[in-house]
Amino acid sequence: MKKIILAITFLFLIGCSSTRYTNSDKIAKINSFYRVWKGTKYRYGGNSRSGIDCSALMQKLYQQKFNLSLPRTTIDMVKKGRRISRISSLKVGDLVFFRIGRWKRQRHVGVYLGNNRFMHASVSQGVTISNLNTKYWRGYFWQGRRVLD
Repeated sequence: MKKIILAITFLFLIGCSSTRYTNSDKIAKINSFYRVWKGTKYRYGGNSRSGIDCSALMQKLYQQKFNLSLPRTTIDMVKKGRRISRISSLKVGDLVFFRIGRWKRQRHVGVYLGNNRFMHASVSQGVTISNLNTKYWRGYFWQGRRVLD
């Protein structure tokens, strides 16, 4: 009887635990995803290899590599996870959000890779990796969101 209770308790605890990823796990998963999508052109509203926008790219990445469902739009994604206000506090796998454009009304999202680099779907370059330390990206940084443990 004791063995059955211990087995049930063990299974219950396993079922309740969340998946934790190391930085190297996150980087490997993101890099393998990037190799497939690298250079795919940007298309507003797109969600395929023929053209994809930033939020669809993040939605596919987190679903395929981390089994995590994210909303389809950046405005809904920014409500998920825990807010990270400073670039210096970002960790690998955090979503990074930007308010861009003349009046900062457009939203953009990518995933942080560490060392001030992030992957995203760029209007001019397609799916690429960019540096957060550039004047452009630093100036438009809005916030990060920690959605992975």
